[in-house]
Amino acid sequence: MSPQKTNTPAPPTAPYPGDCQFIEFLHERASARHEGKIGPLSRQACLNRAKHIKLLLLDVDGVLTDGSITYSTSGEEIKSFNCRDGFGMTMLQKVGVTIGLITARQSEAVTRRAHDLKLTHVFQGTRHKLAVLTSLLTELNLTPQEVAFMGDDWLDLAVLNQVGLAATVADGMPELKPMVHYVSEHPGGCGAVRDLCDLIIEAQGHRQTLLNEYLLRQ
Repeated sequence: MSPQKTNTPAPPTAPYPGDCQFIEFLHERASARHEGKIGPLSRQACLNRAKHIKLLLLDVDGVLTDGSITYSTSGEEIKSFNCRDGFGMTMLQKVGVTIGLITARQSEAVTRRAHDLKLTHVFQGTRHKLAVLTSLLTELNLTPQEVAFMGDDWLDLAVLNQVGLAATVADGMPELKPMVHYVSEHPGGCGAVRDLCDLIIEAQGHRQTLLNEYLLRQ
């Protein structure tokens, strides 16, 4: 039986922010960034936040992929995923951190990738990502401080603003970078997720133990 299931989140309890509200939110966050209240943190500060992470949520397009969407002649959607990202996710699950995907698109390629990585929390076809976070916090009995999220575009801002460790990719939209705690040195689909997985693994004291498993293999 497949270990992967696709979840459908409950509809949001409040209307999704309109354009005016969203622009006001960006201005407020930009002002806070200018005052030094938020923005990318030092690596040590990110490690301190990462110590508490029990759930990592990821956007797909532009995070697990480079954002490209290719269609075959038969109309099938094709996506490319990074093996290093996948290995990092496998290692992170090995030390007890749950991983979930939240994407506004619907793709069989994502279903297949989630199955390969044994992910059980997969939300496709949802633009209301904050509703998914709220649902998962209740389901898994977690606090926002125990959740990390990596996104790359405006649709991700609402969740990034709520979690304990907010992250984006090197080529994420410029509006996100003042709003997050951690910015990977790598672009989406090219190791950014691995960077975040490694950060959490290091913060929680598992890096050397995991590495030793491979160093000592015969």
